[in-house]
Amino acid sequence: MSATATRKTLAVMVLIPVVVALALWAFAWPAARIAPRDLPIGVAGPATATAPLEQRLAERDGAFEVHRYDSEAAARTAIEDRVVYGAVIVTPQGPELLTASAASPVVAGLLREAVTAQVPAGTQVRVTDVVPAPAADPRGSAFGASLFPLVLAGAASGIVVTVLGLRRGRATLALVGAAALAGIVGASLGDNWLGALTGDWWAEAGVLGLTVLAIGAALAGLAALIGKPGLGLGALLMILIGNPFSGVASAPELLPAPAGALGQWLPPGAGGQALRSVSFFEGAGAGSPLLVLGVWAAAGLTALLLGGLRTRAASAAAPAAVPEAAPVS
Repeated sequence: MSATATRKTLAVMVLIPVVVALALWAFAWPAARIAPRDLPIGVAGPATATAPLEQRLAERDGAFEVHRYDSEAAARTAIEDRVVYGAVIVTPQGPELLTASAASPVVAGLLREAVTAQVPAGTQVRVTDVVPAPAADPRGSAFGASLFPLVLAGAASGIVVTVLGLRRGRATLALVGAAALAGIVGASLGDNWLGALTGDWWAEAGVLGLTVLAIGAALAGLAALIGKPGLGLGALLMILIGNPFSGVASAPELLPAPAGALGQWLPPGAGGQALRSVSFFEGAGAGSPLLVLGVWAAAGLTALLLGGLRTRAASAAAPAAVPEAAPVS
């Protein structure tokens, strides 16, 4: 066996375990460490009655970020605006818990357990789901599973554009067109067939399409700037990091640091949050995620254009090959 073949064999033997370890870290570590971390929750009622509850919640080692509201109406508005995931209302009849399972069924269940544990034994906690999850997807399973196909679609579009050698205008048209069609198909399946989405159909299709475009443009743009290794770097960011760090299946505040925060700066996490907002909360809280998606899409398309211009300039600067003149006999 030649030295080159030996090096390649050793490289494969070492690389595969490294990839396995990285994948287990990215996917299994956040799932194994799910717990509330500065989870926004509201408390409303007379100050004298809510003070003990606020103190007990604050003692949970940074688990909750407590927001104080003057009334139940204000707490409900905060939930509908996606400021908090739920709120405890202290009334003379006993505590009432307001949740929003549409924001995260996992968080809604966690809040039930946490609030029940904080009140005196035997106290009945009345639970009201202010923004419920769709009846066809009460546990959010279909919604959570919808992210990975979007990531794959975006990555596939960037890879195909690069492999086919499309540049500048053609590449941009292919990416935008593929993203638009993917958004339409995704909204049709998620809304009309699965019943996992219940908001404005066109808004959902727009968010899905923008998510696919942001991922595809990022991969194609990186490949245009640094060559084929850019595809690997883009896949690492979007699939191996962006997908498990997105918090779509649970919530960003349930993931260990810095996974939850980092995931919201990548298209998979931003796309999931924006889709929740337009599908269940009439767009509330969608501004920041949409901005993240727009920046990634614009940056990727700009990199694609710059890479194409650089390639064109390099080709124009290369000296033309001049055939040697045949000797005169």
